[in-house]
Amino acid sequence: MQKDVILTPEGLEKLKEEIQYLQTDKRREVAERIKEAREFGDISENSEYDDAKNEQAMLEARIATLEDKLRSAAVIDESELDSEFVRVGSVVTVDDPKRGKSVQYTIVGSTEADPNENRLSNESPVGKALLGHKSGDEVEVGLPNGGARKLKITKIAVG
Repeated sequence: MQKDVILTPEGLEKLKEEIQYLQTDKRREVAERIKEAREFGDISENSEYDDAKNEQAMLEARIATLEDKLRSAAVIDESELDSEFVRVGSVVTVDDPKRGKSVQYTIVGSTEADPNENRLSNESPVGKALLGHKSGDEVEVGLPNGGARKLKITKIAVG
């Protein structure tokens, strides 16, 4: 059984847009590739046809996965967010004394996570450690090597 997918309103919109794109433009593109590959003759030994059919199968699987996520999506009501506690949808500024710098993270559901954009999943070690804490709290994040890293929450804002 699939667990609920937590999305921000922005994440919900992106998910719908991706499904729309895949179901229309991308399906047409793949269908055209299959049609062109069929014109090369015998499909039993046609690698272009096999590649296009494989791409079609992967496309349909991706669409099914995204539609499943959409069906089980729980969208965050941003009006219920506040800057007192860290929740999914919060923008959290933390000081990392070991690195000597301040970093801002947006806590999102796993579907929207993108560490390169500092969008951390609520299921990631840092995201999980920050959830439920207040500004001024110091949290300890377990590291894969068994050690720990301390982060101090300096600011919580609503995304």
